[in-house]
Amino acid sequence: MSTTSRRYAALAGVTAAAVAIGIAEPVAVLTGPRSAPLVAVGGVVVDAVPESLKQFAIDVFGTADKIALLVGTGLLLGGFAALFGVLAVRRLAFGLAGITAFGVIGVAAALTRPGADAFDALPSLVGAGLGALVLWLFIGGPFELDPWPWSPPTPTVPPAGSVPPDAPVPSAGPVRGSGAEPDSPGPEGLPVKPAAPAPAVPAEPAGPAEVDPESRRRFLTGSGVLLGTAVVAGLGGRWLAGRRGVSAARDAIRLPAPVAPAPAVPAGADLSLTQLAPYVTSNLGFYRIDTALVVPQVDPDSWRLRIHGRVGTERTYTYADLLARPLVERYVTLACVSNEVGGDLIGNARWLGVPLRELLDEVDPDEDADQVVGRSVDGWTCGTPTAALRDGRDALLAVGMNGEPLPVEHGFPARMVVPGLYGYVSACKWVTELELTRFADFDAYWVQRGWSAQGPIKTQSRIDAPRRRNRLTAGPITVAGVAWAQHRGIRRVEVRVDGGPWQEATLAPTVSVDTWVQWSWRWDATPGEHRLQVRATDATGETQTERTQGVAPDGATGWHTVTVTVR
Repeated sequence: MSTTSRRYAALAGVTAAAVAIGIAEPVAVLTGPRSAPLVAVGGVVVDAVPESLKQFAIDVFGTADKIALLVGTGLLLGGFAALFGVLAVRRLAFGLAGITAFGVIGVAAALTRPGADAFDALPSLVGAGLGALVLWLFIGGPFELDPWPWSPPTPTVPPAGSVPPDAPVPSAGPVRGSGAEPDSPGPEGLPVKPAAPAPAVPAEPAGPAEVDPESRRRFLTGSGVLLGTAVVAGLGGRWLAGRRGVSAARDAIRLPAPVAPAPAVPAGADLSLTQLAPYVTSNLGFYRIDTALVVPQVDPDSWRLRIHGRVGTERTYTYADLLARPLVERYVTLACVSNEVGGDLIGNARWLGVPLRELLDEVDPDEDADQVVGRSVDGWTCGTPTAALRDGRDALLAVGMNGEPLPVEHGFPARMVVPGLYGYVSACKWVTELELTRFADFDAYWVQRGWSAQGPIKTQSRIDAPRRRNRLTAGPITVAGVAWAQHRGIRRVEVRVDGGPWQEATLAPTVSVDTWVQWSWRWDATPGEHRLQVRATDATGETQTERTQGVAPDGATGWHTVTVTVR
């Protein structure tokens, strides 16, 4: 097959795959966005890949890890589709088998997602069927290139008795001594031997057949129209899914005033320095790490919270039930266990909700129920120590964030917020169940994948200003950052330069022990390259360790270090 032919064949395969994925999106509007092939397969990948690879994706892409996964899956699919297009030219069955395999994978992925039903297979089935049709259109139908020049030319053999154009003409003279009987008299009456048939002469191998310009135009026009249709269908499907979402329902909600408002942020809690994270993180700027490739759209009118398991009385609550209860408001800093030393997977917000302690008291948990398993609408689970929800800390079933209903991507209509615990064991978003059980009986999602069963947040600190590799001017410089030890609080922050003595920084005021605190230290910088380090001591007197540890299995440790250049 010529290089040109391979390119056309690959384009045919990619077009077929694009149509399959694009058309599946509007179909998924009817069956749910999680049933779309890319999303369903991506969800299986998220659940199945090694934890080291997941952490690598978070380290490299941060909160854009899901977009990177979907783009990567699409590119991988495009590569295979191009290969199947090339194979289909040799035999159409090869290409159709590839499309069928993609469809089977999509169906299997969609049907194995939590809460799936038979209709979730529809997007992959419709997409695969149309993809197969498109492949046929290009390989054997009206858009086919004429010819598809893949096979070598067949050698030609002249007919028996024919004379090649460059063969010598036999002499008309007598032929003697042939040793054979004459067949016919020659011109002088002498017998002559008839000329033997010329040997077969293979034709010179021809180059690749030329594609007819009209055929090429028809092929490119068809592929362009179908690719455009696929893109419009895919984007349109996503748009329709958003229109069918719950944003309008969320916007119509008016949260009641809390019976216990959050304490006012004290003056000076936010130093308002360039590069320093603000004391209160905006909803838009708040980090998001979860396993949901598409944000669950949960209608607040049909949402239910079921509390069951090892309880004396099982209870179910509606969203209206929650809003009718006395609500409390608290500032709480949340942190992801995947946050590296110096990382930004942490944020502080004002949460409004129902104390989880009250809800648990109403179901009368068994004495041996030491774990509360939160289940999200998409099946994700986290296991929270029951004691942490009943020991007096401000653990909430939150319905509001920074004065408005929870953003959809942060768990609307309800989520868990628990001070002092990493999110993977406490911060269940889009929560629909709380099951009282025991750690000995059940391992939640991340525990099954090797993470610690209980994840208390470690004392940590971070330098925000100056940033790594900043070039500074010699003289007084403000070094500043944040420190946190939720549910314990920060007692002291210290900074040192180039391994010298530790210097105590100034702590800004803070709302409570459940939030981070800003700190600052004045440094008389001298020319040269310098290494800044920070460490914090919590209210129990424990100073964060110098020992470097990665995020697995229960959170990173070490001193944040920043290298700067002073001129």
